[in-house]
Amino acid sequence: MPTLVISIDGAVIKEVQLTKERTTLGRRPYNDIVIDNLAVSGEHAVLTMANGLVTIEDLRSTNGTHVNGNAIERCTLKNGDLLDVGRYKIRFLDDEADKPSRRQGLTATLKTMAATAGETRGLGSKLSSPSGFGEVSSFSSTLQGGPALPTQRRATIRMLTGGLAGQEVALYKVVTTLGKPGVAIASITQKPHGFVLTHIEGESTALKLNGQNVGPLPVPLLHGDMVELAGTQMQFVVGE
Repeated sequence: MPTLVISIDGAVIKEVQLTKERTTLGRRPYNDIVIDNLAVSGEHAVLTMANGLVTIEDLRSTNGTHVNGNAIERCTLKNGDLLDVGRYKIRFLDDEADKPSRRQGLTATLKTMAATAGETRGLGSKLSSPSGFGEVSSFSSTLQGGPALPTQRRATIRMLTGGLAGQEVALYKVVTTLGKPGVAIASITQKPHGFVLTHIEGESTALKLNGQNVGPLPVPLLHGDMVELAGTQMQFVVGE
C-alpha cells in the first residue's frame, strides 16, 4: 500500500498510508493530511490514486511542491520519490507498485530463504561484533504504525556495535523506524510475505545491507542479514 513518510530536520514525525482515491494535503484542519506550518498552504496539494498509480498535483500553493528537487504542477510518483512541502520532506514508498520482474525476484528470494532457513538458523552464533567503530550511544529506535501483522516467526534487530551493542529491538509493529535524527533514518516494514528494509533519510551511503548500499527502493530482509546504518552495525534475526 502506498505510504508517505513525513519528516522535518531529519526526524520522522508521521507515516500515512494512502487508502483513498483522493487525499488532500495542507495546513487547514479539513485536509486528509494536516501539516500545521505557515510554510504550507491551506490547500497545498492533492494526491490521487488510479490504475495502480499515485499522482500528486500542486494546488497553486505559495511555496510550491517539489519532487526530487524539481518544482512540479502535476507528477506521477515512483517508489522512493522525495517530496518537499515547505520545510517538510515526504518520502513516497510503494513497493507493491514495482515492476513485475522485481516482484518475481522477491518471490524467488523468499523461496530461497525458506529453502535455506535450516542452514542460516545458526548464523548469529558464528558472528562476532566488529571492532573499530565509535560509540553511538545516542542511536535510537522509534516505533511507528498500527497493530502488528500476524507472522509465523518473531523477528528482531540485534545491535552489534555502538552504545547499544548486545541489545535487541523487537520488530513487532507494522513499521519500525531506526536511526539518529539528522544523521540517517531507515525503516523495517512487516509485510505479509516478510520484512523489507527502506532508506528514509540521510546520505545514500549511510544504509548498507551485507556491505552493499541499499538505494531508494525497499529490499527484502533474510535471516542473518547484516545491516549498517550511520556506522552502527546490526543483524536481522528471525526467531522460532
